[in-house]
Amino acid sequence: MADTLKKTLDPQLNRRGFIKGCTMAAAALGLSETMVPKLVEAATSAQRPPVVWLHFQECTGCTETLLRASHPDLARLLLDVISLDYHETVMAAAGHQAEQLLHDTIKNHEGKFLLIVEGGIPLAEDGIYCKIAGKTAKDILAEVAPKSAAVIAIGACAAFGGIQAAKPNPTGAVGVRDLVTDKPVINISGCPFNPISLLGTILHYLTFNRLPELDSLGRPLFAYGRRIHDHCERRAHFDEGRFVEQFGDDFHKQGYCLYKVGCKGPETFANCPSVRFNNVDVWPVSVGHGCVGCTEPNFWDTMTPFYDRLPNVSIPATGIVEDADSVGRKVLGVTAAAIGIHAAVGVGKRLVKGKGKSEE
Repeated sequence: MADTLKKTLDPQLNRRGFIKGCTMAAAALGLSETMVPKLVEAATSAQRPPVVWLHFQECTGCTETLLRASHPDLARLLLDVISLDYHETVMAAAGHQAEQLLHDTIKNHEGKFLLIVEGGIPLAEDGIYCKIAGKTAKDILAEVAPKSAAVIAIGACAAFGGIQAAKPNPTGAVGVRDLVTDKPVINISGCPFNPISLLGTILHYLTFNRLPELDSLGRPLFAYGRRIHDHCERRAHFDEGRFVEQFGDDFHKQGYCLYKVGCKGPETFANCPSVRFNNVDVWPVSVGHGCVGCTEPNFWDTMTPFYDRLPNVSIPATGIVEDADSVGRKVLGVTAAAIGIHAAVGVGKRLVKGKGKSEE
């Protein structure tokens, strides 16, 4: 099935693109360039890990962002690294054939395959709000997850329940970690997630034979270890008290900080400013829209209204940093004064020294 999908994504990735993708993953993982050959060796191993990809309550946006990933084509790169044995959205098989593929993969690779879950799992009324082949999402997850090597929950829905779990949460939607407790669960959150974070997680697993270090929410630290606010290209404007007051104003056009128009960067952990998306090298804040905090739990409840500023964030007063010319003049003035003082002290020392000699 994976080979069929690769053919639909144009020719197989060339060697140069493959190396470039591994280099991007190494950078995302915080590894030096010397580790790239090891990542390439692991990625080109003949023993590609089987992957089962399950869909539950979601919009398929995470699959879409993977299939549209580029620079290089991460979809093809991932399909060279893994063996995608089951994926309901893109697989050619359907109905009983598809279910047989799932059954065979679980049976033949028990304890060895990676399980990727896209979408939340509804629990209300025995899980009737999401059923596939007559089975509820809850039952499918309970059947497949215990037989996997590890579970990767991609996107806000699989990680924390997503929009389905927003109040009042009528379907009782939850994330994977709320149900799977006997296997490692890695949350690659976001709405949608960044494909490089998935690639980095898989390559780390293949290279080091272990999963990357996780934060308290089960997210890889290499991707979610820093607040967006701390490595945002607009951070200097925040520190200097320069803010957009409303969308479309002159400050907005000049690229000032978006905190006052609702940016949730100060309370959001993700690598969006450094990794960005696709080959256009942008992310929401760079094109003028504030972060909505989509990598955080329950962001539909905790981060809304999206265009209201976060409370309890201390902001600097406007003009806290003076313009360069003013600062430069002051520095030159202080330097000149210091030179004058140093010279006067030197002359004084010489006079005292001379006076002492004359007295002798």
